[in-house]
Amino acid sequence: MSRLGAVLRSFTLFALALVAVAALALTLAPRATGAAARVARLESLVRCPSCEDLSVAQSDATSAIAVRHEIAADVARGLSDAAILTSLEAAYGTSILLSPPTSGLGALLWVGPLLVGLAVVGGAIRVARRR
Repeated sequence: MSRLGAVLRSFTLFALALVAVAALALTLAPRATGAAARVARLESLVRCPSCEDLSVAQSDATSAIAVRHEIAADVARGLSDAAILTSLEAAYGTSILLSPPTSGLGALLWVGPLLVGLAVVGGAIRVARRR
């Protein structure tokens, strides 16, 4: 049992360190406000329609520039971020977003790694208990 206790203590210390680093990163992250910050954030979430795996913020393609202008115009009109992303999805398809959707089958892409991680931790605990 002492080996299991050591493994659990190590895991607990690792988890606490991970939480502390995440909290520190969130605290020290620069926070920009205003329309320019919204536009920049939205541009980083949207894929360039004619590029491979680049956001419209990273690309100088004509189609990316057109999408950037569309995003800026929508922000200036006062549309919400969700409404802007939804309109882009309607115009270009769901592949226009760099991150997968959080509903339907896209949810498996978000939940899958968590389930695999939990299975690995559970397996490690079982192996430690058998010893």
